[in-house]
Amino acid sequence: MRKAIAGVLMGAAVLSLAACGKSDTAQTTAAQAAESADSTAAAVDTEDKKEIVYGKSQGPYTELFEAAIVPILEKEGYTVKGVDFSDLQTADIGLNDGDVDVNVEQHTAYAENFNANYNADLVPISPIPTVPAGVYSAKYTSVDEIPDGAKVAVPNDASNTARCYLMLQKIGWIKLADDVDPSAVTQDDIVENPHNIEFTEMKSLTIPAAIQDFDYVAITGSVVYNAGIDPSTALATEDIQDHLVLQVVVKEENKDAEWAKAIVDAYHSDEFKQYMEENNDGLWWIPDELK
Repeated sequence: MRKAIAGVLMGAAVLSLAACGKSDTAQTTAAQAAESADSTAAAVDTEDKKEIVYGKSQGPYTELFEAAIVPILEKEGYTVKGVDFSDLQTADIGLNDGDVDVNVEQHTAYAENFNANYNADLVPISPIPTVPAGVYSAKYTSVDEIPDGAKVAVPNDASNTARCYLMLQKIGWIKLADDVDPSAVTQDDIVENPHNIEFTEMKSLTIPAAIQDFDYVAITGSVVYNAGIDPSTALATEDIQDHLVLQVVVKEENKDAEWAKAIVDAYHSDEFKQYMEENNDGLWWIPDELK
């Protein structure tokens, strides 16, 4: 009798455990399914969303985006909203953190440098018109007038420092090492300095206000624009390298989203091409694929 009762109790326990196991498994499966559904829904929302939030900065690239690209996107049914940032670094942090979807203020070299320093995953998805860097002076009317021991200001952020030293090599002021990486040029790569130029590397935005303190200054295009300097007064301009062409930049996970493709299509559209033909007074260098 004891054996029979024990057998009945053991069987009941086994059935109870089995039922619990099935319940737990069902709950786990349901939770996983719900999580998967949420993820899928989120992916769909990200892919098909109709609001685009862009990082907004003072300068020509945001203004061009707002004047020429936003109207095209709105015709496609998108709502476009800007979020102000004080500088490109904070704008990229906001982009990487998902506070905004896109910005149009940087070239490939800057994005790569940001990714390396912040463990970020920003990617360029289309070139856009670029304002070239130039050499300016409040004292001289030609780069050929450079005196011995001239004082020259250049930007101090890595990618723009490199582009300006390349520009100064182009006009014959310096010679760089033959094997130097064009995107990573520093003052240490100067192997010939026949004019004994004294370089001062400083924040780009502060250079225009200090132009009287130098014989010449090298300024990037957006800084020229923001400072209200007439670009036609440049004594020399850079040859735009591929890694210095301005880009539409997004997080890597969004590069194939429909809204991202819509931005790219807008920059490549006939409507944008016509806008540039009617509004480019010599400020903009336009990539061949946008012509």
